[in-house]
Amino acid sequence: MQSFFSRANSIVAFTLSVSACLTLCCFLTTVFIDYRANATIDTVKVVVKNVPDYSASREKNDLGFLTFNLQTDLTPLFNWNVKQLFLFLTAEYRTETNDVNQVVLWDKIVLRGDNALLDFQNVNTKYYFWDDGHGLRGNKNVTLTLSWNIIPNAGLLPSVSATGSHKFAFPSVYTTSRV
Repeated sequence: MQSFFSRANSIVAFTLSVSACLTLCCFLTTVFIDYRANATIDTVKVVVKNVPDYSASREKNDLGFLTFNLQTDLTPLFNWNVKQLFLFLTAEYRTETNDVNQVVLWDKIVLRGDNALLDFQNVNTKYYFWDDGHGLRGNKNVTLTLSWNIIPNAGLLPSVSATGSHKFAFPSVYTTSRV
């Protein structure tokens, strides 16, 4: 004889099995999609200042200020398994003390249904571009790259870099005026 709890357990187990199979199918239908897109990045204004770091040492460090343009179409990245994109702009450069320095300068979340055709002009960075030392002044090999994390309904959380980056140089003299 089947009791009420035995029948309820069978129904719940069957429902969970079907849900797990549907989630796996959702993942398998979108796992091999190429999520790269082209991005055009350009710097409008680049300034470097030598300012005190407000830590215990009060040593002066380089602080960079950028204004940039960004154009990209992320509409093809959205499918029925993509909830949102987390975009972030990184600057990568080399100094005498470190071979690789990476700094996140700007980020944005694009939800499904939002306008994914981005055309930003004269945007200031959201976060400070600090260098621990004096590695920004006169640095001629700074690369800006747009990347994004795809937040799916089910499956992997890939991190993808855009095709297209922008190289620029910081000025060789410190700016003393207000930015």
